[in-house]
Amino acid sequence: MAFAEEAFRSRMSAALRSGRAAVRHPAFTLLALGIGVALLFGAPLLAQHEATPGTGREILGQPVGAEPGPAGPHEEGTVHPPTLVSITAALLEGHSVHAPEEAKNAAARFLLRYNAPIFSLLVVILLSTLCILGARSMTLVPGRFQNVLEWAVEGLSNFICGVLGQDGRRFVPFLGTLFLYIYFQNVFGLIPLLFTPTSVIETTAAMAIVVFLYVQWTAVRSNGPLGYLRHLAGDPKDAVGWSMAPLMLPLHVVGELAKPLSLSLRLFGNMMGEETLIAVFLGLGVSVLAFTHLPVGLPLQVPFVFLALLTTLIQALVFTLLSTIYFSLVLPHREHAEGGH
Repeated sequence: MAFAEEAFRSRMSAALRSGRAAVRHPAFTLLALGIGVALLFGAPLLAQHEATPGTGREILGQPVGAEPGPAGPHEEGTVHPPTLVSITAALLEGHSVHAPEEAKNAAARFLLRYNAPIFSLLVVILLSTLCILGARSMTLVPGRFQNVLEWAVEGLSNFICGVLGQDGRRFVPFLGTLFLYIYFQNVFGLIPLLFTPTSVIETTAAMAIVVFLYVQWTAVRSNGPLGYLRHLAGDPKDAVGWSMAPLMLPLHVVGELAKPLSLSLRLFGNMMGEETLIAVFLGLGVSVLAFTHLPVGLPLQVPFVFLALLTTLIQALVFTLLSTIYFSLVLPHREHAEGGH
């Protein structure tokens, strides 16, 4: 038992040392800063369109312009129940508003326009608080909270290193944080008065672009500029391979550009569909009041909420797994050999 505890603590210490070494690197600091800006403000910065009144878009079955109450805004025009942001904006405005340009109050307009980044920022604050509290109270005999954190860190480390080998430890901070960040964003939409930032295409596109840039930077750093171009040309080794290089190069470039597109659309489509389905059945449950005269509506959305608890985890896992595979494809083969691949 003592040997097992000592082995575990040595593994945790090695992971922490590798994480500190990565953090000390100035490139990592710049990358982390870019990730923070992209994840928090990617949605409004990439969005080039705004909701326009009179487009027929609906919120819980009510057309824009109706006054059923403070309904939550959604950048993509899907249905969504009221959120803390929409309720606060309605209180500031004095009446229900559904789009930024409908609000005359500057604060309400800001809240509606930056709806997704606000909830993304709440996720960042929540994760940061949990990590700070966990690191501050670490003991030799861990309590329940420390056990949960260590289980999460070790599980993510084993998952990522299982794909990338032992050299994958340097990607654990990025990929592990990415998984937790996406998962908590997905779960937020299942909590009343909260919102799912990943149901907005700009948020998922921002994360996919960050992964794409990090993967390409890793490829150039690990293989060198010439090795990176050779990788894009299909790693030609003979005359036939070099003769096919002019054809393989554009195909590989298109394939690399398609990766962030598929990552963002997959997560966005699944989360938007899940959120819309729950909101529609929530609206149906409320509409039952019209002909049953019950004091409360029927919770028709509850079965789909339990299903969403599984799909939110799967979507975060798929995004992280594909990102990990993209890293494995650009790393030199010798590193895979050392990791047992």
